[in-house]
Amino acid sequence: MLSVLLANSVHFRPLDLAAILVYLTLMAGMGLWFSRRNQSTEHYFLGDRNFPGWAIGLSMLGTSISSVTFLAFPAAAFALDWRQLISNLTLPFVAVLAIIVFIPFFRRGNTTSAFEYLGDRYGSVPRLYGTLSFILLQLIRLGKVLFLVSIPVSLLTGWDIRLVIIGVGIFISFYTIAGGIEAVIWTDVIQTIVLWLGGILCFTIIVLRLPGGLAQVFEVGSAQGKFGVGSFDFNLTERTFWTVSLLGILNWLAIYSSDQNVIQRFIAARSLREARKATTIYSVLAVLTWSFFFLIGTCVFVFYRVFPEAAVANLQADEVFPWFILTQVPAGLAGLVISGVLAAAMSSLDSSINSIATVTTVDLLKPWLAPGKDDRFYLRFARLIAVFASVLMIGGAVFFSSVEKESMNDLSWIIASVFGGCLLGLFMLGFFTRRIDNTSAVIGLSGAILVNLYLGLSTGGWLPESWSLEIHTYWVGLFVNLAFIVLAVCVSLFRGPNSRDLTGLTVWTLEKNS
Repeated sequence: MLSVLLANSVHFRPLDLAAILVYLTLMAGMGLWFSRRNQSTEHYFLGDRNFPGWAIGLSMLGTSISSVTFLAFPAAAFALDWRQLISNLTLPFVAVLAIIVFIPFFRRGNTTSAFEYLGDRYGSVPRLYGTLSFILLQLIRLGKVLFLVSIPVSLLTGWDIRLVIIGVGIFISFYTIAGGIEAVIWTDVIQTIVLWLGGILCFTIIVLRLPGGLAQVFEVGSAQGKFGVGSFDFNLTERTFWTVSLLGILNWLAIYSSDQNVIQRFIAARSLREARKATTIYSVLAVLTWSFFFLIGTCVFVFYRVFPEAAVANLQADEVFPWFILTQVPAGLAGLVISGVLAAAMSSLDSSINSIATVTTVDLLKPWLAPGKDDRFYLRFARLIAVFASVLMIGGAVFFSSVEKESMNDLSWIIASVFGGCLLGLFMLGFFTRRIDNTSAVIGLSGAILVNLYLGLSTGGWLPESWSLEIHTYWVGLFVNLAFIVLAVCVSLFRGPNSRDLTGLTVWTLEKNS
């Protein structure tokens, strides 16, 4: 929960609210503008596949940079050093693989969802597993991100955080539901720019106020070990440089190969070349953005070393940057920075809402729940699904606001561990093997889910000590995917050649479809 000191010491400033209202009005207007153009699911989900690469790249950046990035990254640098940045610096290495291999798979034919690939490659069960896993994990993420972005808004206005959650949630839902993917992508472009403006403003204020300027940031930060990236020992039980790097590679492999928020943008680009351009732009800008917000955290640390405040000593690390924004940034300009926090969250939340509506319609309604309906039916239900996802988002954020942060992280992590563990392995075996068929995949999934459940309960402390396995939570995802791969490959050895037509579905058969 927020510290009482922080909540009671910051006063409401009308100019800040005015700046936020101007920003929100622009976002609402864009949603209404694009709502008039949505006459089909193709347009609502993909914008008729006609977006330029630069816009897709900025939208991908906005989607991946949530309020967690805007607030938590500076907090991490303020409290410790830059070691948490390392996992994100592995992004460009995985992006090369995505540009060469992954993007052509998802742009083949007329696909809309990442999980259509699983259906084509294996069959209905892996597709259903992927769809339900994605929906569940996105709903958890929606609640967490909305809760986190409501914290600084609650501080600024003095309003109860639950009222802020409801207000912000309804607003984001409005323009997302109305405008579809067009509203999502073009508002993401604006929101990414606003996010950067907010960060640059804070950075500039600090550098100008410090007697030694930017050089003092590096001098004091280096002396205090604030630019460290962790130990270089090879110890898989600690967050060393190599451990975090490996985890980062696994994380970005999963995102680039199975995250509908990313895949939908690959597909929405107007050409393969534009999709690859978007990924290149995103990869470069994302690394710069994450590094910049870690630098801001170091700047805030140095600022309060040079200009100490008694109140800051009583704040938690993730409260210091909001405190700086609301006490050091002039009225009106602080509203712009808070708009940057809102922008970071909105660009992440709107993408998830639209993606949930997309995969529910494409992967559940069309093939199983309501097959054979006309496009108007699916468009209408896509909007209803987005409404339902928005309601769950608001409810989840209110729930997270009522529990301790540690409880929130533990609960959401265990759920994510149990239901999201095998997606990377599914896509990797699909891309790079021909032998694994539907039966092998389903048996592998069944075994891996049991392993996932056991490890989730074990690391969560829900099992007796004698039944638990001593393994760090970092490695649960890796072990689950390895369990799936080993089981699926072993089963495939006892089966004949895969009888499914794999034209265009593996790296070995992609040329036949090009």
